[in-house]
Amino acid sequence: MERDEIIIRSAIMHILDSTVGMPVLSDSLLELSPDMNEFLRSHIYKVISGDDLKTCVFDEESSEVYRKLQGFSEETMVETSKALAEDLYAIMNANPSILPADVFFVTYQMESEQHLAILKMNYKEVYLHYTSMNDESGNVNDIMKQCCALPGMGGRLSEAVVISLGENTVQLIEKKVEINGAKVNYLSEVFLQCHAKMSQKTKLDIVTKAVEQINNKYFEDDFEKKMEAKSVIHNAYAEQGVLKVEEIGEELFGEVPEIKEEFTEKLEKYKLPKEEIAVKSEKTTKKFEKQFLVTDSGIEINIPMEEYNNKQHVEFITNQDGTISVLIKNVSSIKSK
Repeated sequence: MERDEIIIRSAIMHILDSTVGMPVLSDSLLELSPDMNEFLRSHIYKVISGDDLKTCVFDEESSEVYRKLQGFSEETMVETSKALAEDLYAIMNANPSILPADVFFVTYQMESEQHLAILKMNYKEVYLHYTSMNDESGNVNDIMKQCCALPGMGGRLSEAVVISLGENTVQLIEKKVEINGAKVNYLSEVFLQCHAKMSQKTKLDIVTKAVEQINNKYFEDDFEKKMEAKSVIHNAYAEQGVLKVEEIGEELFGEVPEIKEEFTEKLEKYKLPKEEIAVKSEKTTKKFEKQFLVTDSGIEINIPMEEYNNKQHVEFITNQDGTISVLIKNVSSIKSK
């Protein structure tokens, strides 16, 4: 999937600043200048190409969003988006922990399929310069704080929804907020009223956390076992493009059935023991690309995974007195940084 495959068709923006006390709704679509097209396309691409994206299934009987999208067309874009924005604002106004934002409703086409994106652009504080004239001192340059700035094209949204209009399938990224003393995924559970599955990134985090817990429990002083775990996960993505959880459990803990069973049990409550975890973004697996080691004397060693797996270049030697030597071999040159 390439960013240029996203064709923006129409867009409208509504101001949902819960500090104001009422939404400021637009009666007109945005003018899609080249800059506006690129701004919206950039944010949509980051949403749909990231590994935080979750799939979600509408509760068709209770979801107001689902009901209001029935028969949706670009001709009804203004009125439908206003109705959805009012629903979202009511939720925000009742729960001050939800950040104020401008919300963009965007229809776009990709691979001949039409989608509706709901992009919640939470405000951030920035400082702007301005110039004024003073009768006594002349020109005065100063700065002021702007509290309603939107994320730039280089930013990444934390709350967004993408709906396939042909199939009514939903994908979203969201963040939990505190409602009535509990952390809630309000975007999926309260606004959309849909049942969300875990994102690929969340699944990978759960598996790596389970591996870490097992290693800390049974191999606390075995740093090579911990390095092996990172190497196995890295190699799975490098060679297969997917992490097969059952194979990882067998490779890391298969020699001790009791430990492997404990690893499986940790994942069963998430229904992950036989999962295949595929990721799209290189950022998600970047932490597996290097081995970071720190000795008790404070020496830090950073080894690219390709070099760690090449025994002709790096070797770990356990000495008779129990200390460990790290041998770096076949070095042509060394640079100081």
